[in-house]
Amino acid sequence: MASLRDQLGGLVYSTEQGDICPDCRQALESCCCDDLAERARIASLDGIVRIRRETSGRKGKGVTTLSGIPLPEKELKVLAKQLKKRCGTGGAVKEGVIEIQGDHREMLKQALTEHGYQAKLAGG
Repeated sequence: MASLRDQLGGLVYSTEQGDICPDCRQALESCCCDDLAERARIASLDGIVRIRRETSGRKGKGVTTLSGIPLPEKELKVLAKQLKKRCGTGGAVKEGVIEIQGDHREMLKQALTEHGYQAKLAGG
């Protein structure tokens, strides 16, 4: 683990380039860290979309989560919007996982197979 001095010693702003990325030390306009992380996330997926119902950390409210969709973040948001509209409910995209409010597992499985994804119900 890096010492506190090493953590706080990095350049964060330059008058020539503006804000600096702490990881690659490039200007934020030319930083490619997000693209590399997105490619790594997509490459690590096995092609099976897992659909599960979760209530943990949501005060008993159930949500249906879809994980393992091999799409970039922008396309993932478009797909989430289509699925939310089909279910008639709200939701969000967080860290590559689509969350749809309520229990809509069967409807979402049918919608994903129509889009050409291999969907699988996961969990209990």
